[in-house]
Amino acid sequence: MSDNKMEVKNLDFYYDDFQALNKINIPLKSNKVTALIGPSGCGKSTFLRTLNRMNDLIEGTRVEGEILFDEKNIYDPDVDVVALRKRVGMVFQQPNPFPKSIFDNVAYGPRIHGLKDKGKLAEIVEKSLQGAALFSEVKDRLDDSALGLSGGQQQRLCIARALAVRPEVLLMDEPASALDPVATAKIEDLIAELKKDYTIVIVTHSMQQAARVSDNTGFFLMGDLVEFDKTDKIFENPTDQRTEDYITGRFG
Repeated sequence: MSDNKMEVKNLDFYYDDFQALNKINIPLKSNKVTALIGPSGCGKSTFLRTLNRMNDLIEGTRVEGEILFDEKNIYDPDVDVVALRKRVGMVFQQPNPFPKSIFDNVAYGPRIHGLKDKGKLAEIVEKSLQGAALFSEVKDRLDDSALGLSGGQQQRLCIARALAVRPEVLLMDEPASALDPVATAKIEDLIAELKKDYTIVIVTHSMQQAARVSDNTGFFLMGDLVEFDKTDKIFENPTDQRTEDYITGRFG
């Protein structure tokens, strides 16, 4: 068995006739954080959404190549996409709690998957909120609306909601871009904690954040993966001039 949780091989992605990703090859290591950096519109988020087939929801998209997850291609016709998205959770840029109680937000996924036992649900909710470093702040108001939480708390709630169905991989699409520096630091600390149990892929506009939280970094440009390597190598001694130009702020 390799230490790759997922492995992307020769991935091409199209929106109708527009090719958004060109021959992407990237190994996503188990229990590591992989950061994806690059200017806006370069394909980072599109790539992230190929990992749990979220792009399937957009009409006119198609994929060529393979994404192996535990060595099976997730684009094989017999793959159950609902089951895949349970194993590959996602946290979006804007916190998007449901207009329900804090408890019901976290219990939502397990309930959808058929869990009705109140004791077990309460256990999962508590564990997930602890996993998202939020439980101590909300334990006395689980029945209150999630919309009453601060932005940073809402984002950690969305992480707890993703954790509640026990995924193996966690995708994060700029999870801190809408947050203030204090809330951002909490999310970054949380990522460091979560990688003990999860494989994490994060899209970020902040190169400082990529440098702080990730083990490996991929630099995307115009739909190409220009360079992929250990994070310190990418930031201190990149191989490709375009990577160096982007990191030193010459463009982007």
